[in-house]
Amino acid sequence: MRILLDTHILIWAADDKLPPKALPIILDKTNILLFSPASIWEIVIKYNIKRANFSGNPSSLYNALISAGYQELPINGRHALHVLTLPLLHKDPFDRILLAQAAYEGIPFMTSDNLLSKYSDSIIFIEK
Repeated sequence: MRILLDTHILIWAADDKLPPKALPIILDKTNILLFSPASIWEIVIKYNIKRANFSGNPSSLYNALISAGYQELPINGRHALHVLTLPLLHKDPFDRILLAQAAYEGIPFMTSDNLLSKYSDSIIFIEK
């Protein structure tokens, strides 16, 4: 199964700090783990402003994801347009494009953001 991972899930995976419920999903070799360029962009921005929970090097994180077999899901215009279909439950533009990508592609989205879990039954909610 293809699964798009939220930014904080990617960071936890890179830091070996995944919650127990996420581990079997992440470690299941039949799952194809996807990340969005929007997550990398979000990490770069927060790294540049020295946000405390974004201390790792974005380039190293990106390379580690690729080395670990995660696949990049490029953002296209259809994904961007699909944001128009999302209710305004959450206003964060990074989260909204991630949700739109997952919804448009018809794939689950893994997050620990309870608000995002309200968007769809295909959200895999992971409690912190």
